[in-house]
Amino acid sequence: MKVMGIVNVTPDSFSDGGEFFDHERAIEHGLRMIQEGADVLDIGGESTRPGAEEVPLEEELRRVIPVIEGLAGAATVSIDTAKAEVARQAVASGAKIVNDVTALRGDPEMAGVCAEAGVQVVLMHMLGSPRTMQDDPRYKDVVAEVAEFLAVQVGVAEAAGIARENLWIDPGIGFGKTVDHNLELLADTRRFAEMNLPVLIGASRKSFIGRVGGDAPESERLGGTIACCLAAMDGGAAMVRVHDVAPVVQAVRVAAAIEAGSAGLDASPR
Repeated sequence: MKVMGIVNVTPDSFSDGGEFFDHERAIEHGLRMIQEGADVLDIGGESTRPGAEEVPLEEELRRVIPVIEGLAGAATVSIDTAKAEVARQAVASGAKIVNDVTALRGDPEMAGVCAEAGVQVVLMHMLGSPRTMQDDPRYKDVVAEVAEFLAVQVGVAEAAGIARENLWIDPGIGFGKTVDHNLELLADTRRFAEMNLPVLIGASRKSFIGRVGGDAPESERLGGTIACCLAAMDGGAAMVRVHDVAPVVQAVRVAAAIEAGSAGLDASPR
Protein backbone atom coordinates (compact mmCIF):
# COMPACT_ATOMS: atom_id res chain seq x y z
CA MET A 1 0.00 0.00 0.00
CA LYS A 2 1.24 3.48 -0.90
CA VAL A 3 1.41 6.50 1.40
CA MET A 4 0.36 10.00 0.32
CA GLY A 5 1.78 12.85 2.37
CA ILE A 6 -0.36 15.93 3.00
CA VAL A 7 1.12 19.36 2.24
CA ASN A 8 -1.43 21.99 3.24
CA VAL A 9 -0.43 25.44 1.96
CA THR A 10 -3.27 27.03 3.92
CA PRO A 11 -3.74 29.20 7.02
CA ASP A 12 -6.83 27.35 8.21
CA SER A 13 -6.69 23.58 7.60
CA PHE A 14 -8.12 21.67 10.55
CA SER A 15 -4.87 20.08 11.74
CA ASP A 16 -1.83 21.96 10.45
CA GLY A 17 -3.31 25.19 9.14
CA GLY A 18 -0.65 27.88 8.85
CA GLU A 19 2.22 25.56 9.71
CA PHE A 20 3.42 25.31 6.09
CA PHE A 21 1.75 28.41 4.60
CA ASP A 22 5.13 29.79 3.55
CA HIS A 23 6.26 28.35 0.19
CA GLU A 24 9.78 27.49 1.32
CA ARG A 25 8.55 25.75 4.46
CA ALA A 26 5.96 23.82 2.45
CA ILE A 27 8.63 22.63 0.01
CA GLU A 28 10.96 21.65 2.87
CA HIS A 29 8.09 19.76 4.48
CA GLY A 30 7.40 17.91 1.23
CA LEU A 31 11.04 16.97 0.76
CA ARG A 32 11.15 15.65 4.31
CA MET A 33 8.08 13.51 3.62
CA ILE A 34 9.81 12.04 0.56
CA GLN A 35 12.79 11.10 2.73
CA GLU A 36 10.37 9.50 5.19
CA GLY A 37 8.93 7.29 2.46
CA ALA A 38 5.98 9.15 0.94
CA ASP A 39 5.03 7.83 -2.50
CA VAL A 40 2.89 10.87 -3.40
CA LEU A 41 2.64 14.44 -2.10
CA ASP A 42 -0.87 15.94 -2.05
CA ILE A 43 -0.64 19.74 -2.23
CA GLY A 44 -3.67 21.83 -1.36
CA GLY A 45 -4.31 25.54 -1.12
CA GLU A 46 -7.92 25.53 0.08
CA SER A 47 -9.06 24.07 3.38
CA THR A 48 -11.88 21.53 3.24
CA ARG A 49 -12.43 21.43 7.00
CA PRO A 50 -16.07 21.68 8.14
CA GLY A 51 -17.30 25.25 7.70
CA ALA A 52 -14.38 26.30 5.48
CA GLU A 53 -14.96 29.22 3.13
CA GLU A 54 -14.00 29.13 -0.54
CA VAL A 55 -10.64 30.58 -1.53
CA PRO A 56 -10.52 32.89 -4.60
CA LEU A 57 -8.90 31.37 -7.69
CA GLU A 58 -5.90 33.69 -7.84
CA GLU A 59 -5.12 33.17 -4.16
CA GLU A 60 -5.29 29.40 -4.47
CA LEU A 61 -2.94 29.53 -7.46
CA ARG A 62 -0.56 31.81 -5.57
CA ARG A 63 -0.43 29.30 -2.75
CA VAL A 64 0.08 26.05 -4.63
CA ILE A 65 1.88 26.62 -7.93
CA PRO A 66 5.32 27.57 -6.48
CA VAL A 67 5.14 24.55 -4.16
CA ILE A 68 4.26 22.18 -7.00
CA GLU A 69 7.12 23.59 -9.06
CA GLY A 70 9.44 23.07 -6.11
CA LEU A 71 8.45 19.45 -5.53
CA ALA A 72 7.42 18.01 -8.90
CA GLY A 73 10.98 17.05 -9.79
CA ALA A 74 11.41 15.10 -6.57
CA ALA A 75 8.15 13.17 -6.22
CA THR A 76 4.80 12.34 -7.74
CA VAL A 77 2.65 15.37 -6.95
CA SER A 78 -1.12 15.49 -6.52
CA ILE A 79 -3.10 18.73 -6.55
CA ASP A 80 -5.95 18.83 -4.05
CA THR A 81 -8.45 21.19 -5.69
CA ALA A 82 -12.00 21.50 -6.93
CA LYS A 83 -11.18 24.25 -9.43
CA ALA A 84 -10.49 23.33 -13.07
CA GLU A 85 -8.12 26.25 -13.65
CA VAL A 86 -6.06 25.33 -10.60
CA ALA A 87 -5.91 21.75 -11.87
CA ARG A 88 -4.89 22.95 -15.34
CA GLN A 89 -2.04 25.12 -14.08
CA ALA A 90 -0.99 22.53 -11.50
CA VAL A 91 -0.64 19.87 -14.20
CA ALA A 92 1.32 22.31 -16.36
CA SER A 93 3.62 22.81 -13.35
CA GLY A 94 4.21 19.08 -12.88
CA ALA A 95 1.26 17.57 -10.97
CA LYS A 96 0.32 14.05 -12.09
CA ILE A 97 -2.84 13.53 -10.02
CA VAL A 98 -5.93 15.68 -9.50
CA ASN A 99 -7.58 15.01 -6.12
CA ASP A 100 -11.09 16.47 -6.39
CA VAL A 101 -13.19 16.33 -3.21
CA THR A 102 -16.29 17.12 -5.28
CA ALA A 103 -15.77 14.11 -7.58
CA LEU A 104 -16.10 16.37 -10.68
CA ARG A 105 -19.37 17.94 -9.46
CA GLY A 106 -17.95 21.30 -8.39
CA ASP A 107 -16.51 22.83 -11.54
CA PRO A 108 -18.13 21.86 -14.87
CA GLU A 109 -14.79 22.18 -16.65
CA MET A 110 -12.87 19.85 -14.32
CA ALA A 111 -13.63 16.59 -16.13
CA GLY A 112 -12.55 18.01 -19.47
CA VAL A 113 -9.32 19.41 -18.05
CA CYS A 114 -8.43 16.05 -16.50
CA ALA A 115 -9.36 14.10 -19.64
CA GLU A 116 -7.29 16.35 -21.89
CA ALA A 117 -4.29 16.19 -19.55
CA GLY A 118 -4.46 12.40 -19.19
CA VAL A 119 -3.74 12.62 -15.47
CA GLN A 120 -4.93 10.37 -12.68
CA VAL A 121 -8.06 11.58 -10.88
CA VAL A 122 -9.30 10.88 -7.35
CA LEU A 123 -13.10 10.93 -7.04
CA MET A 124 -14.17 11.49 -3.44
CA HIS A 125 -17.58 11.27 -1.81
CA MET A 126 -18.75 14.31 0.12
CA LEU A 127 -22.24 15.06 1.41
CA GLY A 128 -22.93 18.68 0.46
CA SER A 129 -20.01 21.10 0.68
CA PRO A 130 -17.33 21.78 3.30
CA ARG A 131 -19.52 24.59 4.64
CA THR A 132 -22.53 22.31 5.21
CA MET A 133 -21.33 18.69 5.18
CA GLN A 134 -21.34 18.17 8.95
CA ASP A 135 -24.65 19.94 9.68
CA ASP A 136 -26.68 16.74 10.00
CA PRO A 137 -25.33 13.87 7.85
CA ARG A 138 -27.85 11.05 7.40
CA TYR A 139 -27.82 7.79 5.41
CA LYS A 140 -29.99 4.69 5.35
CA ASP A 141 -26.92 2.60 4.45
CA VAL A 142 -23.77 4.69 4.34
CA VAL A 143 -21.58 2.07 2.64
CA ALA A 144 -24.12 1.28 -0.07
CA GLU A 145 -24.95 4.94 -0.72
CA VAL A 146 -21.33 6.04 -0.92
CA ALA A 147 -20.49 3.11 -3.23
CA GLU A 148 -23.44 3.98 -5.48
CA PHE A 149 -22.37 7.64 -5.64
CA LEU A 150 -18.82 6.70 -6.57
CA ALA A 151 -20.02 4.29 -9.25
CA VAL A 152 -22.10 7.07 -10.82
CA GLN A 153 -19.20 9.54 -10.76
CA VAL A 154 -16.88 6.95 -12.29
CA GLY A 155 -19.39 6.75 -15.14
CA VAL A 156 -19.39 10.54 -15.43
CA ALA A 157 -15.60 10.58 -15.57
CA GLU A 158 -15.43 7.88 -18.23
CA ALA A 159 -18.11 9.60 -20.31
CA ALA A 160 -15.98 12.77 -20.21
CA GLY A 161 -13.01 10.86 -21.63
CA ILE A 162 -11.04 10.06 -18.48
CA ALA A 163 -9.57 6.57 -18.87
CA ARG A 164 -10.71 4.09 -16.22
CA GLU A 165 -7.10 3.16 -15.48
CA ASN A 166 -6.56 6.78 -14.39
CA LEU A 167 -9.33 6.76 -11.79
CA TRP A 168 -9.16 6.38 -8.01
CA ILE A 169 -12.08 6.33 -5.57
CA ASP A 170 -12.21 7.72 -2.02
CA PRO A 171 -15.21 7.17 0.30
CA GLY A 172 -14.52 10.53 1.95
CA ILE A 173 -13.90 9.75 5.60
CA GLY A 174 -15.05 12.76 7.63
CA PHE A 175 -16.75 14.51 4.72
CA GLY A 176 -20.40 14.56 5.74
CA LYS A 177 -20.23 11.57 8.08
CA THR A 178 -20.81 10.88 11.75
CA VAL A 179 -18.38 8.89 13.88
CA ASP A 180 -20.32 5.70 13.20
CA HIS A 181 -20.48 6.40 9.47
CA ASN A 182 -16.69 6.74 9.36
CA LEU A 183 -16.22 3.51 11.29
CA GLU A 184 -18.62 1.64 9.01
CA LEU A 185 -16.82 2.84 5.90
CA LEU A 186 -13.43 1.83 7.27
CA ALA A 187 -14.74 -1.54 8.41
CA ASP A 188 -16.07 -2.19 4.90
CA THR A 189 -13.20 -0.80 2.81
CA ARG A 190 -13.29 -4.11 0.94
CA ARG A 191 -16.64 -3.08 -0.57
CA PHE A 192 -14.91 -0.23 -2.38
CA ALA A 193 -11.86 -2.27 -3.35
CA GLU A 194 -14.26 -4.72 -5.02
CA MET A 195 -15.27 -1.95 -7.44
CA ASN A 196 -11.99 -2.80 -9.22
CA LEU A 197 -10.54 0.66 -8.86
CA PRO A 198 -7.70 1.71 -6.52
CA VAL A 199 -9.04 3.05 -3.23
CA LEU A 200 -7.62 6.05 -1.37
CA ILE A 201 -8.44 6.44 2.34
CA GLY A 202 -7.89 9.73 4.16
CA ALA A 203 -8.58 9.43 7.89
CA SER A 204 -5.48 11.15 9.24
CA ARG A 205 -6.00 13.00 12.56
CA LYS A 206 -9.74 13.40 11.93
CA SER A 207 -12.11 14.29 14.73
CA PHE A 208 -13.78 10.87 14.95
CA ILE A 209 -10.40 9.43 15.99
CA GLY A 210 -10.28 11.89 18.86
CA ARG A 211 -13.82 11.06 19.92
CA VAL A 212 -13.31 7.30 19.82
CA GLY A 213 -9.88 7.61 21.42
CA GLY A 214 -10.86 9.75 24.40
CA ASP A 215 -11.21 13.30 23.04
CA ALA A 216 -7.60 13.42 21.90
CA PRO A 217 -6.55 16.69 20.19
CA GLU A 218 -5.30 16.64 16.59
CA SER A 219 -1.66 16.40 17.65
CA GLU A 220 -2.35 13.23 19.66
CA ARG A 221 -4.23 11.18 17.07
CA LEU A 222 -1.29 9.32 15.53
CA GLY A 223 -2.18 5.98 17.13
CA GLY A 224 -5.74 6.19 15.87
CA THR A 225 -4.54 7.29 12.44
CA ILE A 226 -2.28 4.24 12.19
CA ALA A 227 -5.17 2.00 13.26
CA CYS A 228 -7.29 3.45 10.46
CA CYS A 229 -4.48 3.00 7.93
CA LEU A 230 -3.96 -0.64 8.86
CA ALA A 231 -7.71 -1.28 8.68
CA ALA A 232 -7.75 0.31 5.23
CA MET A 233 -4.79 -1.79 4.20
CA ASP A 234 -6.52 -4.95 5.41
CA GLY A 235 -9.57 -3.93 3.39
CA GLY A 236 -7.62 -3.62 0.16
CA ALA A 237 -6.97 0.13 -0.01
CA ALA A 238 -4.20 1.08 -2.43
CA MET A 239 -3.10 4.28 -0.68
CA VAL A 240 -3.62 6.24 2.54
CA ARG A 241 -3.41 10.02 2.85
CA VAL A 242 -1.65 11.15 6.05
CA HIS A 243 0.04 13.99 7.89
CA ASP A 244 2.58 11.78 9.71
CA VAL A 245 4.43 9.91 6.98
CA ALA A 246 7.33 8.21 8.78
CA PRO A 247 5.36 6.29 11.44
CA VAL A 248 2.66 5.29 8.97
CA VAL A 249 5.23 4.02 6.45
CA GLN A 250 6.85 2.00 9.22
CA ALA A 251 3.50 0.54 10.31
CA VAL A 252 2.52 -0.35 6.75
CA ARG A 253 5.87 -2.02 6.02
CA VAL A 254 5.83 -4.06 9.21
CA ALA A 255 2.20 -5.11 8.68
CA ALA A 256 3.03 -6.18 5.12
CA ALA A 257 6.04 -8.17 6.35
CA ILE A 258 3.94 -9.89 9.01
CA GLU A 259 1.33 -10.84 6.43
CA ALA A 260 4.02 -12.16 4.08
CA GLY A 261 5.89 -13.90 6.88
CA SER A 262 9.07 -12.31 5.59
CA ALA A 263 10.70 -8.91 5.42
CA GLY A 264 12.86 -9.86 2.44
CA LEU A 265 15.98 -8.96 4.39
CA ASP A 266 19.06 -11.00 5.26
CA ALA A 267 18.71 -13.66 7.95
CA SER A 268 21.11 -12.15 10.50
CA PRO A 269 19.57 -11.42 13.91
CA ARG A 270 18.60 -7.90 14.95
